[in-house]
Amino acid sequence: MTNDRNSNNLNRFAPLALLLLASVAVLIVALVKIFGGGKEPAPGDSPVTAPADSANAASQDSQATPAQSASSVPAQTTDSTPTDIPQTADSNPDESPSPAPTDSVTDIADDNNNEQTGEDLSASFYAVPISDEIFARIKGKSYPDGCTLSLDELRYVHVLHYDFDGNITDGEVIVNASVAEDIVEIFRELFEIKYPIEKMTLIDAYDADDERSMEDNITSAFNYRFIAESTTLSNHALGLAIDINPLYNPYVYTRKDGSIFLQPYNAGDYVDREKDNPYYIRKNDACYNIFIEHGFTWGGDWNTKKDYQHFEKTK
Repeated sequence: MTNDRNSNNLNRFAPLALLLLASVAVLIVALVKIFGGGKEPAPGDSPVTAPADSANAASQDSQATPAQSASSVPAQTTDSTPTDIPQTADSNPDESPSPAPTDSVTDIADDNNNEQTGEDLSASFYAVPISDEIFARIKGKSYPDGCTLSLDELRYVHVLHYDFDGNITDGEVIVNASVAEDIVEIFRELFEIKYPIEKMTLIDAYDADDERSMEDNITSAFNYRFIAESTTLSNHALGLAIDINPLYNPYVYTRKDGSIFLQPYNAGDYVDREKDNPYYIRKNDACYNIFIEHGFTWGGDWNTKKDYQHFEKTK
């Protein structure tokens, strides 16, 4: 009888116990949702981030609960970046932006050198009065005792020119003051077109010996001397004439006895003007035209005597 009474008591409280257990379970789940969802990852855990190439996946992953299986979370690599910071060199705070392309240091240096060289080249073309130093070089040679020309009537001209190897070389001549600026401009123009002149120095380096200097193809101007085989002063004696590459452009004519006068003497290979030679001066070529434009006349235009090296300006 007692046992039946106890059994009835248990049966009466069983539903109440089950309800109490269910309430506890619901409370536990609620507490887990409230406190478990904000749990910070343990040190060393990789943060769960969304793939950068899918905005929808990022939205879904951000709502995942701790109850999700680890296998349902995409594997992350140590170099993954948050989706709100695109992985670009411009916005990554850990990387410095790449500098914009510029000219190389060498290019810039070359440009500066070119500009400086241009200034230097321009300053290398000039005409000045005869200094004591220059006079010491010409005294007793191209300017001999008894020279009737005053030093004040002469100018020392410095220029640059291209030699036969294509190198830029200093050149110097002495000319009459009346044509000095013309000569400066003429050689500036010849330089600009890279006209080849082998050597250009004062004839005094050859003791004012016209033949010797021409044999060595020296471009020269002033030399107080007579015309070859005459007693007439040359226009070179007045500084009004200049000879260009004389070896390749000789002075040649037939004497009255039929013999050939040739200067320089070693220019026999260049008497035939029909030959193809880059150092020949020809009518209407660049050298000819530049001199003619400045009021000079050419010895190659003379009728009986041909002085292919010779330009002069007497008016």
